[in-house]
Amino acid sequence: MSKRLDENLGSVGYDGLIVANEPVADVFTVTIRKEATAAATYKRGTVMALSASGTAADGKLVILGTTAASNEVLTANCILAEDVEVGTAAGVTALAYRTGHFARNKLIVKDSYALKATDEEELRKAGILLSDAIEY
Repeated sequence: MSKRLDENLGSVGYDGLIVANEPVADVFTVTIRKEATAAATYKRGTVMALSASGTAADGKLVILGTTAASNEVLTANCILAEDVEVGTAAGVTALAYRTGHFARNKLIVKDSYALKATDEEELRKAGILLSDAIEY
């Protein structure tokens, strides 16, 4: 079997999500909470909130802008690194960025929710920086 060095084997498209190489975009495994009523697909670049405090906290992630349960605090935590399908039967394991420098205008949150300054501060504390990026 011969291999050719003068052919393209594939390409990687630039989606504009990552703005800079510093801080390094570090990926880790997360668990996303199952959907209550219907399956959903979360796209790369979706901002996730962690259910980490309150008596109803379960340590799982939901899309930022989800209404917290009674006695639950949801805090902006990470950004999905890949598309993921979340069903109604069980939570799903996915890859997310825990650090990195991202384009604010490429981030996805729940419909009718706008990223707030407090969300950006929580992301910054986690090691995620946001910038306004202009597309050419």
